[in-house]
Amino acid sequence: MSSASYQLSIIRYPLQFRFPAGTSRGVYTTRDVWYVTVFSHGRWGVGECAPLPNLSCDALPDYEKTLTRICREIEERKCLDVETLRPYPSILFGLETAFRHFETGSFKLWNTPFSRSEAGIPINGLIWMGDYAHMLKQVEDKIQAGFRCIKLKIGAIDFEEEWALLRHIRRHFTTADIELRVDANGAFTPVDALDKLNRLAELGIHSIEQPIRPGQQTDMARLVAQSPLPIALDEELIGHHCLEEKQRLLDAVRPQYIVLKPSLHGGFSGCREWIEEARRRHIGWWITSALESNIGLNAIAQWCATLHNPLPQGLGTGELFTNNIALPLQLSRLTSPPSLWWKGNPSFPWDNGADGEVVTSGSTGTPRRLKVKQEQMIASARQTCSFLELREGDKALLCMPLQYIGAKMMVARTIVAGLELTVCPPSGHPLKEIDTPFRFAAMLPLQVYNSLQTPIERERLMRIEILLIGGSAIDPELEKEIRNFPNAVYSTYGMTETLSHIALRRLNGEEASPYYRPFPSVELSLSEENTLIIYAPLVCDVPLITNDIAELLPDGYFRILGRKDNIINSGGIKLQTETLEEKLRPLMPVPFAISSVPHPQLGEAVVLLIEKGSYNLRLLQEEIASALPKYERPRYICPVEIIPLAGNGKIDRQVCKKLCLSQYKNSDCGRS
Repeated sequence: MSSASYQLSIIRYPLQFRFPAGTSRGVYTTRDVWYVTVFSHGRWGVGECAPLPNLSCDALPDYEKTLTRICREIEERKCLDVETLRPYPSILFGLETAFRHFETGSFKLWNTPFSRSEAGIPINGLIWMGDYAHMLKQVEDKIQAGFRCIKLKIGAIDFEEEWALLRHIRRHFTTADIELRVDANGAFTPVDALDKLNRLAELGIHSIEQPIRPGQQTDMARLVAQSPLPIALDEELIGHHCLEEKQRLLDAVRPQYIVLKPSLHGGFSGCREWIEEARRRHIGWWITSALESNIGLNAIAQWCATLHNPLPQGLGTGELFTNNIALPLQLSRLTSPPSLWWKGNPSFPWDNGADGEVVTSGSTGTPRRLKVKQEQMIASARQTCSFLELREGDKALLCMPLQYIGAKMMVARTIVAGLELTVCPPSGHPLKEIDTPFRFAAMLPLQVYNSLQTPIERERLMRIEILLIGGSAIDPELEKEIRNFPNAVYSTYGMTETLSHIALRRLNGEEASPYYRPFPSVELSLSEENTLIIYAPLVCDVPLITNDIAELLPDGYFRILGRKDNIINSGGIKLQTETLEEKLRPLMPVPFAISSVPHPQLGEAVVLLIEKGSYNLRLLQEEIASALPKYERPRYICPVEIIPLAGNGKIDRQVCKKLCLSQYKNSDCGRS
């Protein structure tokens, strides 16, 4: 940085949290930050100095006085001396940001695809400490919003409750679906830490940050060596300013990861040192924010984008405050503006017509990469717009994660039909803050269900003239609740391979039907196994053989009965798993699933997996006997701790079958 005359000033700013933010060190409702501005010859720059009380090594009682003194010294020296500021990491971070802003003349602090709004940064969803119900609600919202990496702060409530919450998540989402990280903030003791780490490891946790308090290097090194769960150092790094101290710490503890916060760990320059030393020792790392406002978060996110780290980063704190500072460059959600989303994105080749790629969901087999052609996306979009009679200027809502084909096709329909698209952050309550009367919207079943629970959201939902519901199966109770909606509501049938839906089913009004109506260009037939074969030449190059057992009417309408791989052949009678579950659902007091095991006489025997509970099993067996004919009744009942679920809340059939086989061999299945 060249020598020049600078004028520095300080603005103290109290941030107000939207909700009490619980940590192992207490609950935050407000926090003070100091914005430092640099002026010279008509140019200016701003940075954020944000010390965390009881955590930052420079969070001293006379912080503002110290910051003022350092600013005066910079004015006198006419430069920023990084070496003298090593003991003041939050001040160094704020000043580095301010001078970077000053030099670039823009809040686009680095020239990267991220700062140009062409690419995003993978981030984790952060779950704050609280009671079980509060944390569970946060988890559900984050998963619904599309996060595939979730970090939970633990240590504020009973460990058993926290473990139960993590087990609840794993019931619904495997390690392939959701990466789970936990941050103990030093809440464990050296005595009980290893036992807790062993239990957490059973749940497929990715890593744990700072299991015990910092300053216990011998105990921490022992934990790293013995723990089956990878350990990430966070608070342990605070206060180690010089290079030699950093090297000694990493050599002594040898963690699997380190977690870096520029406000706590030496600004950008100090964090670069940590990263270089970690790389030399093959230690992983990622960057997180430290409850900064948008000014600090903007700087951290843009700097992070220069590091090209593929791991999910911890940068999702931009919406914590009611009085956050708005920037010309909006990065509070760390995603590209929707108006530029397709620019340069290979999976949405709108500019040049080249093929792109998406990954299929696996609904027709093993997930695979699929070529996406612009002409096919246009054709799919036109079919939907024509069927629903969408017109230029119609107001539409996109409230699903942009990485999925359903959301991408909403953008395609917007471009093709000239719709006026409103994009809201994906969440379980998309209509909570939006009062726009939309002509067209597409939602997931859970979003519709959640909206129905709140009167104002329910009223807004009912004002949507055309509502598509897709992405997963629609529960019969939900379908019953929307049957009397005044406007058109449709269930969609399709998959990634067909570029979203190829058929729609009306759920309400006089046109309500259990049968899907395919688009005119779509031809359907049934295989020898009664699975649906789709020939949709406008969107698919070849016929698509699905695993969906279907009933096909002469006029082309069809109904889905279940999956081919969910048929049980018992004594020569083919039983559809989904049909049996539908019949049993009114009787079941707890989650359950139907599966099967090999049987010497029958070939396959029906098995009822049911979660353990306080119900009377004998009475339940009697109710089942009265509800089902003998050949449909479960021959065995297997009580289990949890019914395994995969993504989108669907039953994981393969895991269920393995549980049945295991318990059957061990004679844990009771004859029904």
